[in-house]
Amino acid sequence: MTTTGDSNHIIREITPLSDKDCFYIVERYKTEFTYPLHCHAEYELTFIEKGAGVKRIVGDSVEVIGDYDLVLITGKDLEHVWEQHTCVSSKIREITIQFSSDLFNQSLLNKNQFDSIHKMLESASMGISFPMDAILKVYDKLNTLASEKEGFYAVIKFLTILYELSHCENARTLASSSFARMELNADSRRVKKVQEYINSHYTEEIRLHQMADLAGMTPVAFSRFFKLRTGKSLSDFIIDIRLGYAARQLVDSTHSISEICFACGFNNLSNFNRIFKKKKGCSPKEFRDNYRKTKILF
Repeated sequence: MTTTGDSNHIIREITPLSDKDCFYIVERYKTEFTYPLHCHAEYELTFIEKGAGVKRIVGDSVEVIGDYDLVLITGKDLEHVWEQHTCVSSKIREITIQFSSDLFNQSLLNKNQFDSIHKMLESASMGISFPMDAILKVYDKLNTLASEKEGFYAVIKFLTILYELSHCENARTLASSSFARMELNADSRRVKKVQEYINSHYTEEIRLHQMADLAGMTPVAFSRFFKLRTGKSLSDFIIDIRLGYAARQLVDSTHSISEICFACGFNNLSNFNRIFKKKKGCSPKEFRDNYRKTKILF
């Protein structure tokens, strides 16, 4: 496994995936996680078993996992790592499947039968975590994929895993769109218009009546409409966008936390610290320190 360092000192992994193979799979039994924060061009599905206490970082998402973890990442610049943290298991099992973004060409992805996989791969640019019921649904196939002797049947089994995961209703995106530098997709023209405005004006004060006017609705009707379409209130959505940009600056810049706070649209440092800790599970300082600790400096 080869690595290179980019300008942000994040390891860019050069994976062993061959141009002649549909995917690369490795199954490991280990007692600890030692590989540092990294990213790579290839898509990656990672399954962890008996890893309770491991800390998973995907972009600005920092979570401690339970015994089972299944994550799909398709963002080529999305930093991620699994850290030992408080895990004491001596029987950690890790299955990593890496595949190229051109495994599915656009013509294939545009077919009706691949629509759900297409949408899942797009969402996974921010990382997707799958719940236990989805893990159980694909466990038998994951469990035997590495030992499948016939390459053709291995590919069919892998495609089936992706297809079944793409129908999971409770999968969660991990990194925020603003941290992952991803465009927001919305089915509703009105919602997309509002989201694009917030993404461009997050440093400014944004009022409910402004967004309602932008959508051509009353404030009360717009509030209900926006929550129904996005699953978030307008205020929560604005906070998440601002936090994503703030987290990105904490990683990529040397600006002080106070400077970042005000540059990202927050008007009170203590409020920013409180909201950041509530949403991210750690303070801005801890978040920045954790990223610096998991990087390799060249």
